Amino acid sequence: MADTIKTSVDLSGEDIHWDPADGLSYGRYLQLDAITSAQNPLTDEHDEMMFIIIHQASELWMKLCLHELSAAIELVQTDQLRPAMKMLARVARIQEQLTQSWAVLATMTPSDYLRFRDKLGHSSGFQSWQYRCLEYRLGNKNAKMARVFESEPEAKSHVMDALNAPSLYDETLRFAARQGHALPASITDRDWASPYVPSEPVEALWRAVYLDTETHWELYEFAEKLVDLEQKFQQWRFNHMKTVERIIGFRRGTGGSGGVSYLVKALELRLFPELWTVRTAL
Repeated sequence: MADTIKTSVDLSGEDIHWDPADGLSYGRYLQLDAITSAQNPLTDEHDEMMFIIIHQASELWMKLCLHELSAAIELVQTDQLRPAMKMLARVARIQEQLTQSWAVLATMTPSDYLRFRDKLGHSSGFQSWQYRCLEYRLGNKNAKMARVFESEPEAKSHVMDALNAPSLYDETLRFAARQGHALPASITDRDWASPYVPSEPVEALWRAVYLDTETHWELYEFAEKLVDLEQKFQQWRFNHMKTVERIIGFRRGTGGSGGVSYLVKALELRLFPELWTVRTAL
C-alpha cells in the first residue's frame, strides 16, 4: 500500500497528505466502508458490538484458512509437498489468531450476554458454511451437519463440494501410495463423503516413516505439519468450549445444540488419527 498512496510528511511526522488524483487509497483498496458498516446490532447493549465483530473477524480468518488449505490440497495432488507445507504452517498460525479471539470474547460476562442473547433467535455457529467446509477439508466428514444449509443453495453447494472431495489427509495418503508405500484401494479410492476409519496399514506407513526419517524426510516433515495443524485446531476447539462454559454454563446453544456438552465431545475427534496413535507404537 505504501507504493500506491502519495504522501507528504514533515519532520515531525504529523503532516500527511494524500492526492485523490492518484486514485486508489487505503480505504478503497480494503473496501473499509463496506467492512465497517457491516455491524448492525439488534439491541442497544454495549457488548453486542464486540460479539458481532469477533464472529465477523473469525469468518474472515476462516476464509483465509480455506484459501490456503484448498491451495495446499491441490499442491499435494501434484506431489508438491514443500510449497504445501508453507501454506499449512500459515493455516496453523491463523488458528492461533482464532484461538486468541476467544480471550476477547471471554471478557463478556454471563449477565452481559443474557441482555441480548434472546434476540439472536436460532442463529448459531453451526450455520457457518465456511467452518463446515473447513472441517470437511480437514477430514471430519459428517454428512448430517450439511443439512442445516438446505435453505441456502449457495452455501449448500460449497459445503457439499467439500464433503464429496478428498480431504487433506486423504490426499496425503494418496501421495504416500504414489511414492510406493503399500496402501489398499479401500484407503486411496474410497467414498470421500464417508468418515475416515483408522487402519493398521496407515499406522504401519507412519511407523515406517518415523523410524526412518532420513529415507522418508519429505513425508515425515509433512506429517509433522499435519500434527501441528491438528494441535492448533484442537486448541481452538478447547478455548471455544471453555469460553462458552464461562459465559453460558451448560445451557443449550442458541441453535439447539447441547452447547458445552457438544463441544466437549468434539474434542475427542481426531483428524489425522494414525499420526497420533503411531507415537505409542514406535
